[in-house]
Amino acid sequence: MSKKVVLAYSGGLDTSICIPLLKEEYGYDEVITVAVDVGQPKEDVAQAEEKAQKISDLHFTLDVREEFVNDYIFPLIRANGDYEGYVMGTSIARPLIAKKVVEIAEQEGAVALAHGCTGKGNDQLRFEAVFRLTDMDVIAPMREMNLTREWEIEYAKEHGIPVGVTTAKPWSVDENIWSRSIEGGKLEDPGYIPPEEIYKWTASPEDAPEAQTIVIGFENGVPVSLDNEKMDGVELIEKLNVIAGTHGVGRTDMIEDRVLGLKARENYEHPAATVLLAAHRDLEKLVLTRSELKFKAMVDEQWSELAYYGLVDEPLYDDLNAFIDKTQGRVSGNVTMKLYKGSLTILARTSPAALYSEELVSFDGTSIDQKDAEGFAKYHGFQARLFRKFVDKN
Repeated sequence: MSKKVVLAYSGGLDTSICIPLLKEEYGYDEVITVAVDVGQPKEDVAQAEEKAQKISDLHFTLDVREEFVNDYIFPLIRANGDYEGYVMGTSIARPLIAKKVVEIAEQEGAVALAHGCTGKGNDQLRFEAVFRLTDMDVIAPMREMNLTREWEIEYAKEHGIPVGVTTAKPWSVDENIWSRSIEGGKLEDPGYIPPEEIYKWTASPEDAPEAQTIVIGFENGVPVSLDNEKMDGVELIEKLNVIAGTHGVGRTDMIEDRVLGLKARENYEHPAATVLLAAHRDLEKLVLTRSELKFKAMVDEQWSELAYYGLVDEPLYDDLNAFIDKTQGRVSGNVTMKLYKGSLTILARTSPAALYSEELVSFDGTSIDQKDAEGFAKYHGFQARLFRKFVDKN
């Protein structure tokens, strides 16, 4: 009986050399590759499919963009997903990719699951959090063989595997509809200034055009329209990536704390994510109470950490989503924003559920008798005053 392994395949260097390695070093008879389309460039998906069909025994390409947006990105927006300033495009996609790989493995009767992640990054943990829910063996050639990028490039050449990276420009790029990450090579030096060539989604702020005003519409915490035009999630995010990217909005260059404890220099592009998360946070401030906002900030932080770690099957993740879902029933309305040379400014917001009264808050309003606040003021800071009197006496 053929010994089958299913590999999460991207078409990049790491996963491409895994195909011969799984046969030569691990003794598998058949390597099945699965490329999962979560919004990568169409040409990248096509190239991965073409390459896999040449060097693997069987290949599947799965288009899950709609599922990715509806079941992963929309919950992220509702949770204001943010890990240390990172919008989590790569991390939120990994569990879905892993689940699709498992589905193919079960369908094809495979005995093992494989990925091309190294032993230094986060993705190994995200994939394996899902893979290890099964009884299949988990294989990680990059980690287990302790491979270097230079060795991989030479090995690929020896096996006739075309690769897009070189030792001169060894950028490792990961894209989906939510973000684009660039790492590797000289970028690993936190003191190195990235060349403009690493950016593909965002214009240099210096070269961006004049300001543009846009309006984002939300229903129940989910973006549903752009400039009052209704559209599905995939279309809306794709259009926003182009619009905001043209204005240089959505670049992040950061030092990130990986799950293992290593600090890493990371570069990201995420125009639509920057716009939608900023708009959502602003709208929440209009419709949620102070207590809700304070508590939700803690929930959002915990949600983001679990999502970053890839622990979407953790029971607490479901618990947090239950609370978040409850709050989002009122998060509907419009947010008007200005995009200008790399910056984003909130200009206005409206909602039918706004906890706001212009009459009550206005300096010209007479609905509130200002003298009523005097009693409150007498007790405001009461304990601090008692403390200070005690200190002064002693």
